Amino acid sequence: MDAERKRIQEDLRGVLKGEVRCDDLFVQLYATDASIYQLRPLGVVRPRNDDDVIATIRYAAANGIPVHARGAGSGLAGGALGGGLVIDFSRHMRRILEINDDTVRVQSGVGLAELNRQLGRVGRVFGVDPANREVSTVGGCVGVDGSGSRWPVYGSIRSHIQTASVVMADATPVRLGPQPTGRAAELTSSVQGILTRHSDAIEKHTPRTCVNSSGYGLGALAAHSGEPLNLAPLLAGSEGTLAVMTEATLRTQRRPEHVGSALLFFESLDGAARAAAQIRGLQPSACDLMDRRHLSLAREMDPRYELLIPGEAEAVLLIEHRGETENHLAGAIEDTLRRLRSDALLKSGSCVAVHPQDYRFVWQLARKFVPTLYRLEGATRPVPFVEDVAVPPDALAEFIQRAQEVLKRNRVTASVFGHASHGQVHIRPFLNVDDQDDVRSMGRLADQLYEHVWELGGTISGEHGDGLGRTPYVPRQHGPLTEAFRRLKTLFDPQGILNPGKVLPLADTQPTANLRRVRSSLTEHVALEDRAPGTSGPSGQPLVELQLDWSADEMAHAARVCNGCAACRTTSSDTRMCPIFRYSPREEASPRAKANQARAILTEALPAGAALEEDFKQVADLCVHCHMCRQECPANVDIPKLMIEAKAAYLAVNGQTVHEWSVTHIETLCALASQFHRLANWGIRSRPTRWLLEKTLGIAQGRKLPRFAGKQFLHRRHERRKDKRQESGQDGGKAKVVYFVDTYANYCDTQLGDALLKVLRHNEVEVSIPKLQRPAGMPMISRGLLDPARKDAEQNVGLLAESIRRGCTVVATEPSAVLALTHEYPMLLPDDPDAKLVAEHAVESCHYLWRMHQRGKLRLDFDPVPLKIGYHQPCHQRALDVGAPAEHLLRLIPMLRVETLDRGCSGMAGLYGMQQANYRRSLRAGLPLLAAVRKGSFKAGATECSCCKIQMEQGTLKPTIHPLKLVAFAYGLMPEVKPLLSRPGSELVVT
Repeated sequence: MDAERKRIQEDLRGVLKGEVRCDDLFVQLYATDASIYQLRPLGVVRPRNDDDVIATIRYAAANGIPVHARGAGSGLAGGALGGGLVIDFSRHMRRILEINDDTVRVQSGVGLAELNRQLGRVGRVFGVDPANREVSTVGGCVGVDGSGSRWPVYGSIRSHIQTASVVMADATPVRLGPQPTGRAAELTSSVQGILTRHSDAIEKHTPRTCVNSSGYGLGALAAHSGEPLNLAPLLAGSEGTLAVMTEATLRTQRRPEHVGSALLFFESLDGAARAAAQIRGLQPSACDLMDRRHLSLAREMDPRYELLIPGEAEAVLLIEHRGETENHLAGAIEDTLRRLRSDALLKSGSCVAVHPQDYRFVWQLARKFVPTLYRLEGATRPVPFVEDVAVPPDALAEFIQRAQEVLKRNRVTASVFGHASHGQVHIRPFLNVDDQDDVRSMGRLADQLYEHVWELGGTISGEHGDGLGRTPYVPRQHGPLTEAFRRLKTLFDPQGILNPGKVLPLADTQPTANLRRVRSSLTEHVALEDRAPGTSGPSGQPLVELQLDWSADEMAHAARVCNGCAACRTTSSDTRMCPIFRYSPREEASPRAKANQARAILTEALPAGAALEEDFKQVADLCVHCHMCRQECPANVDIPKLMIEAKAAYLAVNGQTVHEWSVTHIETLCALASQFHRLANWGIRSRPTRWLLEKTLGIAQGRKLPRFAGKQFLHRRHERRKDKRQESGQDGGKAKVVYFVDTYANYCDTQLGDALLKVLRHNEVEVSIPKLQRPAGMPMISRGLLDPARKDAEQNVGLLAESIRRGCTVVATEPSAVLALTHEYPMLLPDDPDAKLVAEHAVESCHYLWRMHQRGKLRLDFDPVPLKIGYHQPCHQRALDVGAPAEHLLRLIPMLRVETLDRGCSGMAGLYGMQQANYRRSLRAGLPLLAAVRKGSFKAGATECSCCKIQMEQGTLKPTIHPLKLVAFAYGLMPEVKPLLSRPGSELVVT
């Protein structure tokens, strides 16, 4: 941290209740958004209230420091980036303050999705729905005058703002609304003067498009000249350059009774655009256009789309209608199809989606469009540069044709997506921002495409703002009207400190300046010339090597695939994305922050030595290796792998603390406790012993720990002659399995291993158990302790590969163990073909049984089990991407009722929740699931994960059991399971 930033941090921390961070790593996390730009700020302020915002702006004004308001950082034009102080409203100022009959009062940082979840409880909706609505904040949406697919029924956010509380550039709080007083009245009078003076320019140079977020909304104000002037809507599209909004009162709408959609397939893109013009009179509530590249990608991503979308389709229209009754809705959709058939435009078919599940499925095409393009291989990326143009709807087909000619002339491939109902087109050229030829192409494309936009009466920005990318074109877009913009800016911000360089260009501004660096500047060794104190070695000596199966360039490419779309900031109940961010929504907890951190070091935006700093480690440790971000990221960014490498770099130089050692060497601790199981089990129940464990090993004394078995499962099984015969392969059978025993089943729940053996033998499957197998090592891998993990992996791979060659399938009862075999081991042992062999033949136990059932080979002689259970699917089981085999398996048992607990992560996150430092955090992260278990009408929980089981029993009074034990119980093989399904005081009875 340089002297200036250190002074700013110290000064502001003395006057704010919120957080102030100016250190190198933290400000780098705010240097990017979802755009192609990168600008590192001086510092970041996360205010707790309006007073903090006022104090920040007062300090900035006194010191001539720019201020940049920021929401989720999901902007595509770089509107929230800058070299001053970033004010992040999404951390603390995200409360819904008041819900009335037709309005809602909210703070700037509240998310649109959360707002609608709350409004849904009273039958209302805030209709503005940008594509990234799951993460967009109200303040960010106001900043760019967001609209989205459903503009035909809701318009943009400008039409919904009733009042707004703002802080002016001189730190004066003002309330803008229909009846202004004091300072607000003075501003209103001055704005009226600007409207009058520049009325001709406003009339002639305001775009005639349905949507426009370029420049300031003087045209919208002038259109309401007969009404009392309300300056609150003027904030829409201003990108925080006029004032900083802290609170807004928004109009809400009644939630529609019935909604349905249809996918309409076309043989050409311009044909689809012409069709959109034909059905506009039928008043669809949405009409989105997608090209063949997105359709091809959708087919590859999900086989259901392959069945749904005809191979000859070059484009699709996704239309939506709504109605008061189901008949009215069905009639509206049929009218649309009839109109297009009669005009011979609809030649490739259609698909109607009225059922809620079908409706959500078809809308995934539109919602996940842009980020999924980043899955494509190669250095070129879909660049958000000319991606927000809008033209009059009648000119849409002509513009698309012209745009295709421009792209063809410049030999550039692009993907096209748009809101055809209101003439908006998102064009994503595939370019490499690290290639100077491509950078020059960006400028040429913008010049040529924008000329066509202006000729057709359009705008360069429909809903994403001018930002860094389009502000240089504002004078050409608006001509003489630009002078009115300058007068307005001077009126509100005479010092020019509010987000300078947006809407109105600064001198010599270039649209291709400040591009995000994406290419690695390092070799395969991360050279640590700026070493942390205490390290040794000559300057430039590579002290830390990349330890996984990639080079520095490949690692940089993995980080580069993250386009910053902010999808990982979601808290939607429909996703599992990042449990840590979910309970504590802060930028450093988001998976995006981890990609930014890795990319910054690889591109030398941060010195390589930053990898050895404690601040770096704190951010990396917020990744608990649940794999849900990898699973649900639209671009499939492998954040867990990036963070393994990051943690390994830190540990290679700094080593571990005792508390960290206890987590990564849990196998050693369990082996020791197993040797003295009576003493260990007594100690688990002893308060002084638990206090000692917390102080010495960092294991939370409040955590309910599992009891240790009298003898390890592996030792017990190999003491029996029968198992020795099996291991030698003498017993034969129709199928062969090698059981990979996890730590929990080996030391604590040996009954689980017995259940697997009994179930498999009941189904005539031969089981062998290698005696010399080592633990899977997931705790070591997830913490970056890779050398010992690699040694265990080598031993396991050697043993298991030999069994596989004898015709065995590797089966484990712990999802984390299977994930280690299938996903982690190939990274640790990239040059070992046996690692790949094991990964291809390893499967979780319930999945193995379910596959047997699918082949018709699973015995179904289950006894009825009159019981209702609540099933939780662990994150690591979901990360295996095999569906929900355990749940399906349980539903085969007669009379067993299964309630799916889709409430996100349990919060345990492996051994994360075992540590005293994380104990309370883990319970907070798992609160939705724990609440569902407590309130559920079932008597017991079920899950495959031992850590999830510990957490579910920690936070509730209900027992939790592995599904395999229920299967064994239903087969009549394990009557001893019956007591596990009940506890003292429970009314559960299993007959």
